[in-house]
Amino acid sequence: MIARTRLLAISRAMSTSTRSSTCPLSQFSACEISDALIKLGSPNGGHIPDVHMLSPISHKICAPAYTVQMVLASDKSAPKLSSHFVDTATPGSVIVIDAPPQAKNAVWGGLMTAGAQARGAVGVVISGRCRDLAEHRAADFPVFARGHSTVGQSPFVRPSAVNIALTIRPQDAGEGPDAFAPVTVTAGDWIVADEDGVVCVPVDMVDKVVELAKKGQEIDAKCMADIKAGKGVQASFKEHRGK
Repeated sequence: MIARTRLLAISRAMSTSTRSSTCPLSQFSACEISDALIKLGSPNGGHIPDVHMLSPISHKICAPAYTVQMVLASDKSAPKLSSHFVDTATPGSVIVIDAPPQAKNAVWGGLMTAGAQARGAVGVVISGRCRDLAEHRAADFPVFARGHSTVGQSPFVRPSAVNIALTIRPQDAGEGPDAFAPVTVTAGDWIVADEDGVVCVPVDMVDKVVELAKKGQEIDAKCMADIKAGKGVQASFKEHRGK
């Protein structure tokens, strides 16, 4: 029953994803959403660390996640896909790929961008590397990744599963209580990505995040007005933020 409920939630998110700009999250920046998630108890503010906008120069994504797990090609125990993961991407989704951290090759290239656009996907977020930057930029296709590489996917890694929960860990996060917590991205969760980075909002937290992000946006507007008027940062924060 739980699995069925989750699938229905994903289906509802995907069905409206072609109008992702109508999602109430789209009115907020990734930073504003992270602030709201921190207030809601998220240890990482939903932030997927070390992932940056590489294409185009400025673009924003607000869409539900279609997830892809990559594994090392040497891993013979992991399942194999019967179809290319791009060919099964959901229209209106953002493709979120988790690649093995030790892989230095790209897992996304120009041909995949062409396929994703043909499927109606709105962008890709890669915990890993991409290549063919000029092609993505010429296509005006949003690509967020940890870096880029001249080397392609084969024979280093391969896709193993789609629409599963991904656990994305920071690079060189270290261990201990102060280490940055990993981020779990489940298919259907909302991804908001802009110049500042990438944030994942669990689908069942959207309403609460919107409420807090709106309050935060209003408070910051008051702070900005006072700071520009010469009131000072500390005094403005104390008056409007209470600290």
